[in-house]
Amino acid sequence: MQIEVCKSKIHKDTVTEANLQYVGSITIDEDLMDVANLIENEKVQVVNINNGERLETYVIRGERESGTICLNGSAARKVAVGDVVIIISYALMDFEEAKTFKPSLIFPDIETNTVV
Repeated sequence: MQIEVCKSKIHKDTVTEANLQYVGSITIDEDLMDVANLIENEKVQVVNINNGERLETYVIRGERESGTICLNGSAARKVAVGDVVIIISYALMDFEEAKTFKPSLIFPDIETNTVV
């Protein structure tokens, strides 16, 4: 049996940009991606703490050390610059493997969007 579990989580990061004129996705600083074990094009869920919005999209690599968290395309309508979001990815795995799996959970500084 396969189950879906949390694989990676960026807990509380601040939206730095919302770009309606883009095809879609979320741009994330590559440093944050590395620490959170996220890869480009990976599906993620974005949870907006400020307004309760939840959406699914995919990751685009952002410039290193930029602190970028940018919602693109229609997702940009679900956030405002300055909103705090949680970004979560999930993985399918065997039930027994899931019992011992440890997700990558990071808690960045929400003022700078850098890993403390």
